[in-house]
Amino acid sequence: MEEFIANHRNEFLYSLITFILVLVLKFIFTKTVRKVGKIAEINPVRTNLIVKYISIGLTIIALAALTLIWGIHYKDLGILLSSVFAVIGVALFAQWSILSNVTAGVIIFFSFPFKIGNTIRILDKEILTPDNPDNDAFIIEDIKAFHMHLRRHNGEILTYPNNLILQKGVILIATYKDENLVPDAED
Repeated sequence: MEEFIANHRNEFLYSLITFILVLVLKFIFTKTVRKVGKIAEINPVRTNLIVKYISIGLTIIALAALTLIWGIHYKDLGILLSSVFAVIGVALFAQWSILSNVTAGVIIFFSFPFKIGNTIRILDKEILTPDNPDNDAFIIEDIKAFHMHLRRHNGEILTYPNNLILQKGVILIATYKDENLVPDAED
């Protein structure tokens, strides 16, 4: 055992540095995302979801770094990665809409101008009802990783994919300051 440790002292040192670096980056990114979430008054559940995505991303990067540190040769790594990406590529092609909805969920977290409780109108001809314009307005009930829950004034709930909300025009009808649905002073 002592011989193994002596022979791989550099690998252990680099692994420790990688581990510490990942922990520091996770702390910094988590603190930043939570601060952005607090400033933008974003639902804590959505903030935790983004923190989870960051943790998964950092873990994947750390595993890749540890693989290189412990001596996987580039040729072997290339064969492994090409095989893995071939399988993942087929799976992701089949699940492209899920991946695009998760990506849209992350984009919505950082740049979506509407919050839970706002009343919006989505300019999508498939959900518009020209005979009843009041039925076109939705209250945002929840924003999840893959979709949004929107409630019509008549009580119907629409589950709308995140990637479509970024592709369609959205009109803000009313904003709400907090979860008690008290209208802002601007209204």
